[in-house]
Amino acid sequence: MIVGVPTEKFPGERRVALVPELVPKLTKAGLEVLVQSGAGAAAGFSDRSYLERGARLEPEIFQRADILLKVQPPTADEIGRMKEGSTLIGFLQPYTSTAEIRTLAARRVTAFSMELMPRITRAQPMDALSAMSTISGYKAVLLAASRLPKLFPLLMTAAGTITPARVLIIGAGVAGLQAIGTAKRLGAVVEAYDTRPTVREQVESLGARFVEVDLETKDAEDKTGYARAQSEEFYTQQRQMMSRYVTGADVVITTALVPGRRAPVLITEEMVQGMRAGSVIVDLAAEQGGNCALTEPGQEVIRHGVVVIGPTNLPSTVPLHASQMYARTVTNFLMHLLQDGRVHLDLNDELTRGPLVVHQGEILHAAVKARLSVGAKVS
Repeated sequence: MIVGVPTEKFPGERRVALVPELVPKLTKAGLEVLVQSGAGAAAGFSDRSYLERGARLEPEIFQRADILLKVQPPTADEIGRMKEGSTLIGFLQPYTSTAEIRTLAARRVTAFSMELMPRITRAQPMDALSAMSTISGYKAVLLAASRLPKLFPLLMTAAGTITPARVLIIGAGVAGLQAIGTAKRLGAVVEAYDTRPTVREQVESLGARFVEVDLETKDAEDKTGYARAQSEEFYTQQRQMMSRYVTGADVVITTALVPGRRAPVLITEEMVQGMRAGSVIVDLAAEQGGNCALTEPGQEVIRHGVVVIGPTNLPSTVPLHASQMYARTVTNFLMHLLQDGRVHLDLNDELTRGPLVVHQGEILHAAVKARLSVGAKVS
């Protein structure tokens, strides 16, 4: 079988789905690896480096590949060039890419969405979303530090004492925990809040103070380990109780996401008005609408003297390491699917069924099917 790695065409995307060091792992499994010329250039991987590891270079990948590895969802044109019955692995944005999912089904492509990987112990080496969230959390702190008109650490100098910056992290998932660790290493005083009380120990182990608010949160986490959507009444009470922590911070980094839903608004315009001039908000939920009411996705704006940054695709700003991390998760997942050099699907296996969106013309993932409001079969 042929594994194809195309150049990513999404604007600003610099990652690649397979790095040279992993090519031998696939060839030893009996696969032939084809890489589109220039696919890894933006991430720092030359065509020669792929050739030296046993891959072949081709100008066209989609029409030849039995298995396609991608970062961004395929375009309509790319789907039209795929072999019928081929296998696609990548970030598919299945809850929003409705037309593309339908087209993949119509073309009988077997499509796996890495965002849907179950959060279980066996899946950790394949958890692409967590890998990319690690980078986002790290970069969010650096963005904030570069825009804040203050230094992060406590400094005692001949010119006087510099007090440390105060950083509030909202959402203590992978991105939030990485942001906590990075902000602490830079010397800030860090507080963190999450609706899931189970993460308190992790927050405190990184040296941050866990913010407690008097809200009922017993149903804050679903069975997959992700945050569960709450009622609007809950979010209203949460905003009221969080206000004093937000207005007391120099930097607020928000990471609160609910899979398949618009990000909850946790910071109102009134809360931003109460922050000190020069404070910074970095909203890592910008791509899903934002946790701050004033966030503009992909933009940096100043509102009421506060810098509000809504970054999108932060992992692509660190393309070398992001590609290495992403490629390892994708390769691990592909190796899980292989049996005797071919893709073998055990639909009773949670690791296989969890991220499987489309197979044999059928949209199998229940949540995606419900969101798309289509029947099981695509004519």
